[in-house]
Amino acid sequence: MLSHLKRKGFTLIELLVVIAIIAILIGLLLPAVQKIREAANRMKCQNNLKQIGLAFHNHHDTLGKFPTGGTSWQDPPTYINVGQPASLDQQKGGWGFQILPYIEQDNVYKGGNGATIADNQIVAISAKIPTFFCPSRGAPRAFTGGSWYGPGGTYAHGQTDYAASNMENTGIVPWGFNGKTMADMALDGTSQTIMVGEKRLNRAALSGFQGDDNEGYTSGWDGDTIRYTNQQPAQDPRTGDGQQRFGSSHPTGFQCVFGDGSVKMLSFGINVTTFSYLGNTNDGQVVTDF
Repeated sequence: MLSHLKRKGFTLIELLVVIAIIAILIGLLLPAVQKIREAANRMKCQNNLKQIGLAFHNHHDTLGKFPTGGTSWQDPPTYINVGQPASLDQQKGGWGFQILPYIEQDNVYKGGNGATIADNQIVAISAKIPTFFCPSRGAPRAFTGGSWYGPGGTYAHGQTDYAASNMENTGIVPWGFNGKTMADMALDGTSQTIMVGEKRLNRAALSGFQGDDNEGYTSGWDGDTIRYTNQQPAQDPRTGDGQQRFGSSHPTGFQCVFGDGSVKMLSFGINVTTFSYLGNTNDGQVVTDF
């Protein structure tokens, strides 16, 4: 009889209830997964900055000075001969190029197996250096375009998520050919001076042309590699460019490596006056809360 038949499967209402429960569970788990991923990305970014800080110090220990900011965005890395980069007061490329031997990128520094100086420059300019990228923004990237910086031709320009302090010419990385020494930080102290930090970029235009992210990591004295500390740092926008500010894709702040090699997370809301003190090697201002 029909009354004795057993019902098989779910009713439509039961199925909808199960789907709703699954959706709720996913909604609860997704933020936790995102937080775990961001924590891992931030730790990797912190390690990158730590390696950059060590490279600055190794450069100082080897050559007696910190890297310079180079000379101009128009000047590609300087090679004395094929495979032989210039250093200190002869090097026009920026700090990103100058520290390559100290982050296990000596082959890129020497220009690979290029047969000419132009070949060496293209190898260096094109390289995507993993240490120079925060995973919160994604994989290492390069912008490809016709020559406006470096030798003639169309080739990639390896970019960077990090910039030195600062364009006011008061930080560790100065303009021109004169790198600063540890003694230059004696007044403020190494723990009071920003060396390199994350830079603000248009998140929607990564790998494309941005006014302060086009020449690439080898560039000297340009918004690609040097940023202001007298402007409010901010989170990545989705229009325009980074406005030569510090910032990041992290939700609450950006990370910096200081002169003593320590890495700290600074809030986007940091007081601009305090921030400017941290960007100056010898203003005599002791900052205790940042």
